[in-house]
Amino acid sequence: MSTWLAALPVVHFVRPQWLWALLALPLLGWWWRSRQQRASAWRGIVDAHLLPHLLESASDRRTHAALAGGMLACVLAVLALAGPAWRKVEQPLWQTRAPLVIALDLSSAALANDVPPSRLLQARAKLATLLRERKGGQVALVAYAGDAFTVAPLTDDASNVALFLDVLAPDVMPVDGQRADRAIAVSMRLLDQAGAERGDILLLSDHADAAAHAYAASALRAGYRVSALGVGRAAGAPYRDRDGRIGQARLDEASLRTLAGNGDGRYSALTTDDADLRALGVLDPQQVDAQQTGSGSKRGGLAGASWQDEGYWLLPPLMLLALFAFRRGGAGVALLVLCIVLPVRAQDVRNSPLQGTPWRRPDQVAHARMQQGTEAYRKGDFAGAASAYDGLDGADAHYNRGNALAKQGQYEDAIAAYDRALRVKPGMADALANKRAVEAAMKRKPPPGQQGGRGKQDPQQKSQGGQQGQPSGDAKKQQPGQPSAGQSSQGTPPRDETPQAEPQAQSPAQPPAKPADAGSQQAADAAQRARMQQALAQAKQGQQTQDKAQVQARKETAAERERRLANEAWLQRVPDDPGGLLRAKFRLEYERRQREGGQ
Repeated sequence: MSTWLAALPVVHFVRPQWLWALLALPLLGWWWRSRQQRASAWRGIVDAHLLPHLLESASDRRTHAALAGGMLACVLAVLALAGPAWRKVEQPLWQTRAPLVIALDLSSAALANDVPPSRLLQARAKLATLLRERKGGQVALVAYAGDAFTVAPLTDDASNVALFLDVLAPDVMPVDGQRADRAIAVSMRLLDQAGAERGDILLLSDHADAAAHAYAASALRAGYRVSALGVGRAAGAPYRDRDGRIGQARLDEASLRTLAGNGDGRYSALTTDDADLRALGVLDPQQVDAQQTGSGSKRGGLAGASWQDEGYWLLPPLMLLALFAFRRGGAGVALLVLCIVLPVRAQDVRNSPLQGTPWRRPDQVAHARMQQGTEAYRKGDFAGAASAYDGLDGADAHYNRGNALAKQGQYEDAIAAYDRALRVKPGMADALANKRAVEAAMKRKPPPGQQGGRGKQDPQQKSQGGQQGQPSGDAKKQQPGQPSAGQSSQGTPPRDETPQAEPQAQSPAQPPAKPADAGSQQAADAAQRARMQQALAQAKQGQQTQDKAQVQARKETAAERERRLANEAWLQRVPDDPGGLLRAKFRLEYERRQREGGQ
């Protein structure tokens, strides 16, 4: 018995405040009973000791049954309003949009070598690991020193953010310093501009001052957590600033822990593996969402999940009890009408699939049939797809059915389906193109070994207006310059007629190996820089080869040859400065802020 009770789900109420209404039930019962007693005309003219002998007891039984039924109906209504729930459902759209803004300290103190080869190289290697191993979610990058600037806004593609890592250095910043408060302010602005109600800010630095602590608390009030990753050692190391002065950089873990505490985040010191990132919880956005949900509602649970309101299951018995509230005999008549109407209605639905059901409208039934046909088409079940599309109205349904029939080699039926689509939507480019392709396939001579020209051939001709073999309404990802198959040139497909097709699978690039120590990190950083330079050199060499080929295609005069050699010599004198773009961008932004009297 105890095992069976333990297996029962724990009931959770989504709106528990409604349960207070149950306290009014005793008062309601007392009022009902007193009203019934006052309503009896005999009580005013007959003595009380004679009433049991004069009144029928069946009347009292009906009164008690009506009272019990009314009380039971009230209890069911209150429980339904309270929202009973015993399971949770995941919210995938909410999980995948967990944003993270990374704020990196690019002051002169980042050149200290208390964590060899330097703090900067260690921080860049750590960011490369984070961007490579983070499981979804949006990422942004902010660099700060005496002021803070956006390196990359929030994006779902972490590889685009990783492109900037090699050019991040203190010399790209227009002013030196360690203003972590401004970095948090810029991070909050990025999250707010993206419309994120929740988000995380990760600060990579060696200390945080009182202004940064205040901004962390402000970020928490806005719904954004602030965590810190300590870079450096407590013993510290000397460094040289821009003015040539020697300074001492030390890791102040206490200030960073205070920052994380004010921002309801976490703190971890830099490690050689990914233990620090796992401790911060930034590798799994779903884990971050679960922590934020638990801290806000004081409840645990699944990541990105919410209670499923099951109160609607109490409505059928409540409506059944409501039938007895009618006049005498009304409940039986209502039940008889339901028993007659529902089977007739179900029979009509089976005879005509476009008729609505007691639970779905006709357009919802048609939408489900379109989805069923599309899924069957993608799985290669063209006969099932044609059967699902059959009987549906609309140009897209006829067009999709024509594609499924053509895939089976039923060319005449496919052409008839295309004609019906053109009658509904004259000038439909996809239907015209596929009809011409099917007609051309019918005229071709079947290859040896095939019986006739039907049932074996598959027209694959493409044209500008359409393409054979794709259901209408699929919004496929396409390469620039290529038309989308199965979509009318006169506009977008009807609303959600078919689900979107899956994007083409791409083999993921192999991530670089993790640096096990400082030497391997430096080697990996140098190798990545070498690859970038090699790619730039190859692009430059390819352009030069193309220019030379164009020159050799025609006779080059002496003046043109001299001008070409002079240009090549001038290009070779241009210094290779990958961080020049960020340096110029930050300088212009800093000058604009100074003119406007900003930060």
